[in-house]
Amino acid sequence: VDLEPSVIDEIKHSDYSKLFHPDMLVAGKEDASNNFARGHYTVGKELVEPVMDQIAKLAENCDGLQGFTIFHSVGGGTGSGLSSLLLERLAVEYGKKSKLDFCVYPSPKIA
Repeated sequence: VDLEPSVIDEIKHSDYSKLFHPDMLVAGKEDASNNFARGHYTVGKELVEPVMDQIAKLAENCDGLQGFTIFHSVGGGTGSGLSSLLLERLAVEYGKKSKLDFCVYPSPKIA
């Protein structure tokens, strides 16, 4: 999932495309400009329903859904804003299921 469509397009046309089912790659129309509020309240809010629909499709195919593993960054609007919105929605929709969250923090030496 990414709000920036070029990132998903790059994955679809790279060697990594074999790692992902094409229907599960969800892209927005514009990025959140490294802004939590845009990722959570405006641009990300438009994408949360399609993402939750894909998650529901995957969950329906599970015989015994145990929980979710989430990897996201906290340095940009998609990673922080949209991810926190998705975690909130997962808590509402799948309250008793485990949610294992791995956060990637930006490095001041690299960024």
